[in-house]
Amino acid sequence: MQSVIGILLALLLGAGMAAAGGAERDQQAITLFALLGLLAFVIQWLAFIPAYVLQTERFYDLTGSLTYILLASTALLLATPEDVPRVLIAILVMVWACRLGSFLFLRIRQAGEDRRFRHIKPHFLRFLMTWTLQGLWVYITFAAGLAAILSATPPTAKVDAFTVVGSGAWLLGFTIEVVADGQKSRFRADPANREKFISHGLWRYSRHPNYFGEILLWTGIAIMAFPMLSGWQYLTLVSPLFVYLLLTRVSGVSMLEASGNKRWGDDPAYLEYCERTPVLFLNPLL
Repeated sequence: MQSVIGILLALLLGAGMAAAGGAERDQQAITLFALLGLLAFVIQWLAFIPAYVLQTERFYDLTGSLTYILLASTALLLATPEDVPRVLIAILVMVWACRLGSFLFLRIRQAGEDRRFRHIKPHFLRFLMTWTLQGLWVYITFAAGLAAILSATPPTAKVDAFTVVGSGAWLLGFTIEVVADGQKSRFRADPANREKFISHGLWRYSRHPNYFGEILLWTGIAIMAFPMLSGWQYLTLVSPLFVYLLLTRVSGVSMLEASGNKRWGDDPAYLEYCERTPVLFLNPLL
């Protein structure tokens, strides 16, 4: 029953975002924004079928990343924006999705499984709910960017302050995420670190710098999108907050913190690391 409720809530939230993001005078933009939202869910449901039959989660993250790419490229092709900010938003989202999707796919291929799904994938509705939630994740995180790309706001060829600041935030967040992922991958690849926790590099300044980078880059996309939004479309700016809440309260940080406490909760070095190091936001003064 909880899975059914989760699926229905995801669909309701998606419908609400479709209504907000498409709330402008251009009927074509309204329809496209809603259809792209529906497409995000349909892709997950189609991928769920072989995933459930084969009892595998190996293509879960890759499917999510490909959905971002498909939505961005489709929005570009259908809206044919002529200004730099809208095209740049689409390109930046596709670059991020390509990098993260390939990274996560190779990681799970090497590991053999994603332990998060071990007790979920045997249950039809629970597994379906995770795929449905991924459709919601894609749609809401990309909502501000999609609304901007499809917006009927008159195009401008100039690069304004929002584009400069937003792309700068995206670049910084992207760099932090890539560097943090690389540092942790190299750390895990060393057999000597099998029972150790990482506390060097960017991980010295934050316990989860990769998630901080992801939140920052989506904040950058929202900043870039802001000048092209109007009316109810401003509600799509909730996307970076949605990313923050999902990564810190639902998955990501909360799950990893619980796992870390279980593995190293009695280790004085780990307790000292947790006490001096912020959970999420980087503190370069450490």
